[in-house]
Formats: sequence, C-alpha cells, structure tokens
Amino acid sequence: MLKRFAVALALLAAPLSAQDAPETPPEPQYETTNVVLETTMGDIVIALETERAPITAGNFLRYVEEDRFDGTVFYRAMPLDWGDQPNGLIQGGTQWEPDRVLPGIEHEPTTLTGLSHTRGALSMAMGEPGTANGDFSIMLGDQTGLDAKPDADDPVWRNGYAVFGYVIDGMDVVEAIHAAPVDPDKGEGWMKGQMLAEPVEIVEARVVTESAQAE
Repeated sequence: MLKRFAVALALLAAPLSAQDAPETPPEPQYETTNVVLETTMGDIVIALETERAPITAGNFLRYVEEDRFDGTVFYRAMPLDWGDQPNGLIQGGTQWEPDRVLPGIEHEPTTLTGLSHTRGALSMAMGEPGTANGDFSIMLGDQTGLDAKPDADDPVWRNGYAVFGYVIDGMDVVEAIHAAPVDPDKGEGWMKGQMLAEPVEIVEARVVTESAQAE
C-alpha cells in the first residue's frame, strides 16, 4: 500500500510530457480601432475597445472623426504616492466647450465590459452615470479601485468608471505629461494643485489606417 502511494506521489510530481500537458487556451481576440493622439510632447497610440465597450469607444471615436479633440489639451496630472512610480493619471479633453462637447453617453461599467483600470487604461471622466462626454483620463499605474463594485454602498463606486481602451505605444509621453510642472493655485477642491501650469496640446487626433499600421 505504501509502495503504491509513493508511486502515485512520484507520478504527480513528475512533469507532464509535452504531448500530455494541457494546452493553454489562446487569449480571445477582440476588435479594436487604433487612434493616435499627436501632442506637443509626442504621440500616444491607443487601441479603442470597440467590441467590448462599443458605446464608450464609439463616443471617443466620434470625437476623433469629427476633429473635436484637435486643439484641446491635457490639463491635469494627478499624482499617487503608492505603488510603482510614477503613478496617478493624466486628464484631457474638451472641458465642456460648447462647440466641441456632445451629449452624455450611457455608462458601460467594467462589470459589463470585462475591462479594468490597469496601466495605460483610458477611462471616461464623469459626474453621474450618463454624463460622460469628451473628457478622459489615462492611468499611469494599476488603479483597479476605479472599477465597478456592485456591492459598494456608495453609488459612485458601485458604478465605477468606464474603461474603453489602452495605450499601446507612447506611455513615455504619458509619463512626461504627468511629470510636467503644475500650478499650485489652479484647480478647485481636491483637484487644486493638479492642474498643469502649461497644458499639453492635442494637436491632432486621428484614426490609424490599415496602410499606416502595415508600414
């Protein structure tokens, strides 16, 4: 009996042969659309999650295609002193300019999309769900606390914020914007001291064509 038990342990401890090893299922592929934000500090390339977050990504794409982001700025750099550094977020967009802003969109929580506020994630700025329009943030580090938490008592955290894309190139530019000087007197409430002294312009936002991606 002991001999059989020892043999069984040895079999469990032995590595599986290549043909016996279970195959790792491939990562599912989701449809995305790439967008370039050309800023005065460099280019940021984004993969918009048009399949998993169609409402939010589609809204951002409309701003891009209608040139509503051209000439807007990144105006905020929020630092966080925990986690890997640099950490925090940068925020930019239309800032409620009447000629640029579109009506608010339906909220797509992360519990619905399966996306998360990890490094490089784009997230919509909003007050109440349904008010997000043309302002967005980019995460410098993982901030999954911004994801939806259905069991939370506070409705803000119950709904969380909507992730709709990820930076796939240009995180060095995001970090450079985040490190730019802030004006200690700018901003209101808890955002005071997080406003860039010299906002960074988004010169042009454009969709990356298939021919451009192939080059």
